[in-house]
Amino acid sequence: EPFDRRAIFLDCYTRMTKNMLEAVAEARFNDGAWVSSLLSRFAEYYFDALTAYGENADGAPAVWRVAFNAASQPGIHSMQHLFLGVNAHIRYDLVLTLVDMLREEWPGMTERQRQNRYADHKLVNQIIYETINSVQDAVIELHNPEMDMIDKLMLGVDEWLIFRLISNWREETWNHAQRLMTCAGGVSADPHAAIEEIEQSVVRHAEAILGKHGIRGLLDLL
Repeated sequence: EPFDRRAIFLDCYTRMTKNMLEAVAEARFNDGAWVSSLLSRFAEYYFDALTAYGENADGAPAVWRVAFNAASQPGIHSMQHLFLGVNAHIRYDLVLTLVDMLREEWPGMTERQRQNRYADHKLVNQIIYETINSVQDAVIELHNPEMDMIDKLMLGVDEWLIFRLISNWREETWNHAQRLMTCAGGVSADPHAAIEEIEQSVVRHAEAILGKHGIRGLLDLL
């Protein structure tokens, strides 16, 4: 049976979730219970998209349609499959997850409480960094063995670059969530229009990952 290349992102996601749960158990977060709930809601967005795509591809979010469609296309590198999933899950699903988790509590929180939420969001970046090397070794190099040589030649610089890229994406995601909560509170524009704008941006980035927008598109990912 042919290998389903959607498993590349899912394998990475599974490893990351395991490390997150271990960090919660080790009390590394300000509010481990809140982080656990966020992880659960976050996963629901991914599996809802996967289920929707399986039932009717047009029913899945556009960002996930691009990622899932690519799994059946030849000539796409495992790193591209991985980043298509990361792009959709962090830059789209996580925005919606943060809004779900923060919308009701945010107005009544003190500045210190808000900073604790943000600190927990930022700590995830460190756990991502701790996970990157195992993903390269056990996931990416399994499908593209030449990446082992690249990894050795880069002397850890590649992990740092990936870490910086994903950290920047997660900072952008936090800011988008803040904007959406303002919209939802009636202070600003229509939240549905804002979500659509975010999704269109994430789709453009997915197309750039697939090489459809040339060098300029790749630079826009940074």
